[in-house]
Amino acid sequence: MKNKISVIIITGNEQNNIAECLESIKWADEIIVVDSESTDDTVSIARQFTKNIFIRKWEGFSNQKKYALSLASNEWVLSIDADERATKELTEEILIKDLDSFNGYFIRRQNYFLGKLITTCGWEKDYQLRLFRKTDVMVTDKLVHEGFIVKGKSGTLDSTMIHYPNETIDVAIAKANRYSTLLAEAKTNEGAKYGILRLLVQQPVSFYHYYFARKGFRDGIHGFLISLLHSLSELMLVSKIWELHRNRHNLKNIS
Repeated sequence: MKNKISVIIITGNEQNNIAECLESIKWADEIIVVDSESTDDTVSIARQFTKNIFIRKWEGFSNQKKYALSLASNEWVLSIDADERATKELTEEILIKDLDSFNGYFIRRQNYFLGKLITTCGWEKDYQLRLFRKTDVMVTDKLVHEGFIVKGKSGTLDSTMIHYPNETIDVAIAKANRYSTLLAEAKTNEGAKYGILRLLVQQPVSFYHYYFARKGFRDGIHGFLISLLHSLSELMLVSKIWELHRNRHNLKNIS
């Protein structure tokens, strides 16, 4: 028997990605797109694949996904991002597998960087909980890197999902800047506070971690650039946490 599946996607100015993403999951019984007021052709492209498009003001990753999940009408839900693709093998496994043994399933992502499949830097062990029973899942409230948590046991699917997170260096840097801002706010609220020593050592330590410890050098120039971008992200994160503390301290003194 074929499993009935709802697919949920949140979007925002994803005209370069959304068509290939939706093409890869057009087999689903229901496709739900929650768009955060895109100013490009994301919505018009998505309408070619589904009528279930909901425009909603951006309220953060977590809230957008919670809303999308609330709209799903089937018991089993697959969450996918616009820069991800469901492979033929993954499609077949989801549709014919007896899913009742677990309440959720992790799917390994095959991550590409500038057109190359990355097999190092920890990217080769990227498992994400993406398939689950709607009644047994919750969305975490993180500002960034939000995810799903299921009640009960979780399993792992054999097939993989393709992920194209960074098509260009510009996109990678812009994403690192945006995510580091959100993460800095979250960590500052949790009490994180860094000084000059952390600012000095964070970037080289991070580069060593990805390029040497996680063997990024095996992926050539791509591994080098990924390691460099990770270290840049860490430097931005620590710098922004320092900046937030300085601004809040100055504001407190003024008041």
